[in-house]
Amino acid sequence: MGQFPITRTTSPAQKPADDTLAFGKVLTDHMFLMNYEEGKGWFDPRIVPYGPLSLDPATSVLHYGQAIFDGLKAFRGDDGQIRLFRPDRHAQRFDRSARLMSMPALPVDIIRASFDALVGVDADWVPHKAGTSLYLRPTIIATDVMLGVHPSHSYLYFLILSPVGGYYKEGVKPVRILASDAHVRAVKGGTGEAKTAANYAQSLAGQQDAAAQGYTQVLYLDGVHRKYLDEVGTMNIMVRIGDEVITPPLAGTILDGVTRASVIQLLQDWGLKVSERQISIDEVMAAGRDGTLKEMWGTGTAAVVSPVGTLGYKGEDVLINKGETGELTQRLYDAIVGIHYGRTNDAHGWTSVVKVPAIA
Repeated sequence: MGQFPITRTTSPAQKPADDTLAFGKVLTDHMFLMNYEEGKGWFDPRIVPYGPLSLDPATSVLHYGQAIFDGLKAFRGDDGQIRLFRPDRHAQRFDRSARLMSMPALPVDIIRASFDALVGVDADWVPHKAGTSLYLRPTIIATDVMLGVHPSHSYLYFLILSPVGGYYKEGVKPVRILASDAHVRAVKGGTGEAKTAANYAQSLAGQQDAAAQGYTQVLYLDGVHRKYLDEVGTMNIMVRIGDEVITPPLAGTILDGVTRASVIQLLQDWGLKVSERQISIDEVMAAGRDGTLKEMWGTGTAAVVSPVGTLGYKGEDVLINKGETGELTQRLYDAIVGIHYGRTNDAHGWTSVVKVPAIA
């Protein structure tokens, strides 16, 4: 903790009751900031009171979208300890996103240290109720003040925190998703594997179309053939057909999900067949019709494991597992949540306990 100067707020905010938490609507008292200048590198890491950023109207990020972020969570365990879930992998992915967006490398050890430091300072904001957590949002934005398309020469890294409840209002219940061949999320050679702001901005139209038709999320198909499963707007996707679990491969168009990787590892630990391969929407719909599509779920930091009860495509809906959460989906959710809160053995060392500093 001593490596980062801390300026504590003189006006602490009132913490919301755990029962009232939604997702991302409340922010904690402090934030972590660090600057970058070409020729100088990253400098001035610090924790300061949470507040607005001051940006010139000509700031590069506002015009050319050079921005990345990530998302991970801290959990207050049944034993009172605060645990981060797979912070090293999140830090590595964040750095990889920066490189993909022509940003300067940010040392992974500094990213990791910022996680621990800020969560430690705002540890009282980690909610207590089961199902709640503290969401971490690390971000880098380009800060050159100049109208001209070029990789920025200066950047700002900031980390903010938000106590959150469940991502979906309906809780851990099967959702309805719509497979869309009208909207494209990414193509190979683009920004699909980076967690960049632009990917989420262009996903809004597809999400709105799905919502207008009564679906919770949109399932994107590949941008070339418009036939192979890619990913859901906020989640990686997995299907269980017969005894095989299938998920699209990491081929430059989808995010290397941390929960995705964790689920694959658990399935392998349990001796189940897992295939990372292309699978067409026609194959999935056919399996839905003949009953071999046993389960379908999304994986992501926000929702953890989200069961899919209905899959829509071209005006047809298939009901999956009678619209109920599948046995394997529930087992995966329970296993990961158990690790989050320290209830079960963390065999792979995925969690890291945050040391909370004493306040002088």
